[in-house]
Amino acid sequence: MNTATIDKSAIKPLADYDMSAETGFLCRHDAAGVTLPDAWADAAKVALQLPNVLPAGEVRAFLEKHLPAPEELSDAAHLSDAQARMATVHYTFMVQSWVWGEQAVSNRLPAKLAVPMVALADRLGQQPLLTYSSYVLDNWSLIDPAKPVALDNIRMIQNFLGGMDEAWFVLVHVAIEACAGEVLARFAEIDAAVKTGDAELARTHLEANAERWAQINALFDRMPERCDPYIYFERVRPYIHGWKDNPALPEGVIYEGVERYGTAAQAFRGQTGSQSSIVPSMDALMGVGHAADPLREYLDQLHEYRPGPHRRFVDDVRAASTLRGFAKEVGSKGLNEAYNANIQAVADFRTRHLEYAASYINKQGRSSAGNDTDVGTGGTPFMRYLKKHRDETATNLL
Repeated sequence: MNTATIDKSAIKPLADYDMSAETGFLCRHDAAGVTLPDAWADAAKVALQLPNVLPAGEVRAFLEKHLPAPEELSDAAHLSDAQARMATVHYTFMVQSWVWGEQAVSNRLPAKLAVPMVALADRLGQQPLLTYSSYVLDNWSLIDPAKPVALDNIRMIQNFLGGMDEAWFVLVHVAIEACAGEVLARFAEIDAAVKTGDAELARTHLEANAERWAQINALFDRMPERCDPYIYFERVRPYIHGWKDNPALPEGVIYEGVERYGTAAQAFRGQTGSQSSIVPSMDALMGVGHAADPLREYLDQLHEYRPGPHRRFVDDVRAASTLRGFAKEVGSKGLNEAYNANIQAVADFRTRHLEYAASYINKQGRSSAGNDTDVGTGGTPFMRYLKKHRDETATNLL
C-alpha cells in the first residue's frame, strides 16, 4: 500500500489543542508564576483569603468590602491567556463562596463579582462559575520545578477552606490528568496505524496505553488515603455545586450588572469530574457510544463546559477514529485483546468513580441546602448517570 498519499490522521499534534504528553489537559504554563495586572492582582489577594474568612460565616461582607469595583479592572480581553485563566481560578472560587459560603444560599451575585466573572468567561469561551478547568486544570503548581508532576510534588494554588482532604481531592485529579498525557499522545499514532492498515503497530500502541491506564487507575485508587468521605461531603463538596437542576436554586443565580442577562436568573451546571476530557477522549478513540436518552443529554451538555481546545480534541478524535471497526474487520486476536484491555481499563475507572460517588455522597445520608445526596455537583442524577456509562463501556468489549 502506498501510504505517501494517505492523510494518516485528522488528529493534530497535542500542542494544537493546548495539550502536552507531559501534562495532558492540564495547563502548560506555570500557574503559580502568573503575574496579574493592577486590580486583578488585588482581587487575587482577596480570593486567597477565603480559607481564613469562610469559617467565620461572613464571607459576603468581606468580599463586598475588599473586592475592586468592575471599573477598576482593566479589560479582561487584554489579559494574556495565562492571566485570564489564573484570574478565572480566583474569581470562580469567590463566586462559589458568595453563593454557598453562608448558612443561607444566595441567588444573586453582586456586580463586583458578576461583571468580571462574565468578562473572564467570555474571554475564555467558558461558563461564568467554577468549572473543572478552574478547579483542577489551572489550579496547581509544582513544589519542585525540577521534578515531574506527581502526587508528592504538586500543590493546590487556590482553596476554599484548605486542609489535606480538599487538596488531596483536587491533586489526585491533577495527577491523573498528567498521567493520561502519554495515553492521549498516542491517539494520533493509533489513528495513523489504523488508516495505513498496520494492525501490529496499532496493537503496540494500545498495549502501551493499557499499561498507562493501570497507573491511572492506581492513582484513582489512592483517593481515600487522604480524602475522607465525611470531610469531603461536609467541607469540600458544598462549595463546588452549580445552579442548574439544583433544588436550592430552582431558578438559578442573578448576575447583577451584566447587561445582557438583565434581571433574569442564569442556570449553569457545577464543576464535576465528568467535565474532565480524558474518558470522553477514550470513548471517542475506541468508538464507545452512549444511548440517546435524558442521561445522554447531560453528557452532551457537560461537553460544552470544557475548554474550547479540549472540546476540539474530543470532537476531532471522534470524527477521525475508525479503530473499533478496524479491529473487528481485521479479527486479530492480539489487536482485539489490546483493544479490550483499554475498554476494560476505562470501565474499571468508571466503576471506581461510581463506588466513590456511593461512599462519598450517596451513603452519607445527610442533605443540606444545595448539598443533596441524590444530585451531583453538575446537577445530574449521578448514580444512574455513572452506572449507565460504566455499563455501556463494558458492552463494547470485542
